[in-house]
Amino acid sequence: MTSLAVAHSCGQEQALLKRYEQVRRSTGELVAPLSDADATVQSMPDASPAKWHLAHTTWFFEAMVLQPLAPRYEVFDPAFALLFNSYYESLGPRHPRPRRGLITRPDLETVHAYRQHVDEAMSALLEDEASADARELVELGCQHEQQHQELILTDILHLFACNPLLPAYKAPMPRGSTVARPPPLRYAYLQGGLRKIGQSPGQGFAFDCETPRHPVYVAPYRLADRLVTNREWLEFMLDGGYDDPLLWLSDGWSVARSEDWRAPLYWRKAEDAYWTMTLRGAQRVNPDAPVVHVSYYEADAFATWSGRRLPTEAEWECAAAELPAVGHFVDSGELLPRPDTAPSTGLRQMFGDVWEWTRSAFSPYPGFRSAQGPAAEYNAKFMSGQYVLRGGSCVTPPGHVRPTYRNFFPPTARWQFAGVRLAEDA
Repeated sequence: MTSLAVAHSCGQEQALLKRYEQVRRSTGELVAPLSDADATVQSMPDASPAKWHLAHTTWFFEAMVLQPLAPRYEVFDPAFALLFNSYYESLGPRHPRPRRGLITRPDLETVHAYRQHVDEAMSALLEDEASADARELVELGCQHEQQHQELILTDILHLFACNPLLPAYKAPMPRGSTVARPPPLRYAYLQGGLRKIGQSPGQGFAFDCETPRHPVYVAPYRLADRLVTNREWLEFMLDGGYDDPLLWLSDGWSVARSEDWRAPLYWRKAEDAYWTMTLRGAQRVNPDAPVVHVSYYEADAFATWSGRRLPTEAEWECAAAELPAVGHFVDSGELLPRPDTAPSTGLRQMFGDVWEWTRSAFSPYPGFRSAQGPAAEYNAKFMSGQYVLRGGSCVTPPGHVRPTYRNFFPPTARWQFAGVRLAEDA
């Protein structure tokens, strides 16, 4: 290898090590406000304790990178594979997901020691020349941990909302009184035709479900220039939107009835006003902020009530393809969706604030091939019964999403930071 090639390789390792360290440090900062009890309790089967997230993301690097690629690596504790494997059947048995809150031992201090043990081994691995496969696995692990950073915040919000004291993850921020009311919804016309969606090779990191890039036919359509607000959602509620079965999909109506949905998750009425639980404690619902914590079924019912529909994921991606993936993410520190106050025209709030439900099922693209080895279980096994969301939210790490990014959840999910953008046929 020439000296130039060696320098290039060393530069890649150093850049990847720096990225790894930054991602791990960010996770530590997110859990810093939590007590051992905060980090141990599980509020529902779909959520996981913060301590479990800390250990699982560490186990991912241990099992996927260090054990196969670092021959001298010593496993921190063999029992952790049982406790902190999530759904990788090929890597052995797992503790049941609904019972993760029962893992009182190891304590939080031991989990932090586990993270340090793995971090030291990862640093040693990345200081040497790493193969292309190793670098890809490390980048996958970093992206995976960023997903769990967002889950830590969504799960902590649900946990604190179950506490009768409604504790705040962070101190409340005063809400400005001079914020202009968002303008009425406008619809941007987008031409149809044969388009391409998905990530191309060599265009940077992408999860396997974002590939391959492929052609789709998109009919001409119009897309709302901003997100649906709480004020508009209140109109839906006051017009009996939660009580009209003609607005709802059959399965959605059944769930809404059985779980008595009357408003977005966390909303409560008190003193003739609606309040909501946030990561900054209980707050009055801001009528001008994007509605958040609604399910696919609610989003679809609202769209039907509006005389419109949800966009397909191809429509969303075609609209976002030429836009920079910048917006209101977790680095703002606000941890709340912002009202749309941009003076510019055109599509706004496409990235950040809230994940946007699409009407597209999460399914493989034509020609899809899942990753090889244990990573094959990362996305492919979930391509059934889920709907795609796009764009990221106010608790998504910056730089993590892109126009091709496909998030997915079951249509009943409400605890995620999910909201609504409307579309209509042109």
